Amino acid sequence: MTAQLHLQIDDRSGVPVYRQMMDQLKYYVAGGTLRLGDQLPSIRELASALAVNPTTVVKAYTELERDGVIEMRHGKGAFVAEAAVALAPAEQEQALRRTARQLALEAAQLKVPGPRVLAVVRDELNRLAKDHEATGAEPQKFSVVAGGSA
Repeated sequence: MTAQLHLQIDDRSGVPVYRQMMDQLKYYVAGGTLRLGDQLPSIRELASALAVNPTTVVKAYTELERDGVIEMRHGKGAFVAEAAVALAPAEQEQALRRTARQLALEAAQLKVPGPRVLAVVRDELNRLAKDHEATGAEPQKFSVVAGGSA
């Protein structure tokens, strides 16, 4: 079974697409979704799933490799590197707050009440916990589920 990564590219964010990809992949590593030895999608697969130029994926993967997050194996693909490190608690908090703020803004624009937003987040956390329990401890290959632009 191939696990799935959800990557979302926001063309209006002002953050370069390659940087958005890098940040999200780093968060997956930091959170333990991506573990040592897990295989990332191929450059072609990721470019196709996100509807971006393959050169953009190459740039993201090159930077991630330079940062020690992934390693490229000629003819085999990209894998989470042994040197990949988790985010510090302050960095995790910052990333979480940035995402929470975006959710809060979107909920306000849609006029969704706070308790409903919290219920949806709780449901998603429960779903993710169940999905996490179902995955094994062996390294796995990931495919991409692209999110739309926000």
